[in-house]
Parts: sequence; structure tokens; C-alpha cells
Amino acid sequence: MSGPFFKRSTIGSVPSDSSTPSPLGGAPAPATGTAPLGAGATGGSAKLTVGANIKLRGVEITDCDTLVVEGTVEASMNSRVIQIAERGEFKGKAEIDIAEVRGTFDGDLTVRQKLVIFATGKVTGKIRYGKIVIEEGGQLSGEISCSGAAAQPAKDAQAAKK
Repeated sequence: MSGPFFKRSTIGSVPSDSSTPSPLGGAPAPATGTAPLGAGATGGSAKLTVGANIKLRGVEITDCDTLVVEGTVEASMNSRVIQIAERGEFKGKAEIDIAEVRGTFDGDLTVRQKLVIFATGKVTGKIRYGKIVIEEGGQLSGEISCSGAAAQPAKDAQAAKK
């Protein structure tokens, strides 16, 4: 089936040009909304990409391994990883294992493992984290607390001194 009316769909496929830069920097990115080849076929990760100029509001995001925010998201979610691109914005409530913020997060953020705020990132609201890395220029403000395993060694060390 070929001809002017039947074109092969590229939705969900990985681009053949490996020079396409990742929206977050680093390795080339797969096509929007897809996982690398093979990952989906074996029950791999579930990845949702909200592209630039896209606004997603009033939703609850579930069963998503990785959320990539290049546009604007107003939602609540419980996931493994969130990656907010430089021009991306997330507003709402998120419970995440790992958060990488290059854009803006505003709301209630619980990061069970590691929060990374890059130089262009800004995180505001009620923030709880296990471990944190803030690159020079990154911003963090609001009600901030350390929780989980990262806080435990400090408490144990203080107790041992007594």
C-alpha cells in the first residue's frame, strides 16, 4: 500500500537520525511519547512526553514510569521519574522517585530518592526530598524538608555523639 494517500506512519517510531538532540540535553531522544525500541515490547517503561506548547490540565497521571514536561502540566501524579525541560512547567502535586528540574515546578513535591535542580531550574512550594543536588543558579524556595534514608545517617551520627 503505497502512493500519495498511504504514507507510513511515524507515530511511535524512533527517528533514524540519531543526531536529534534530547530536549533535556545528553543522548538523542526517542520520538515523542515512546520508549526506546524493545522497551515497550518486553513490558518496559511507560513514558509520557508533554511536548512544547502543549498544556495538560486537571488530570491525575498514574502508571507512568517517566514524565517528560516540555510544555505545561497542571496535575497530580505518583511516578518514578519526572524530567522538566528548560521551558517546561509543572504545577500541582507529585510523588516521585527521581526529579530532574531544568524548568519550573510549583506545588507539593515529594521526591523519595533524589531531587536535581539544574542551573535553569526553579522549584517552589512544599518540597520533601531524600537527597538533593542544586546546580549553581538553581532556585529552591518554600517549605522544605529532608526525609527518608538521606536524613537517617545524620540523626544516627548525632545520637552516637551523645
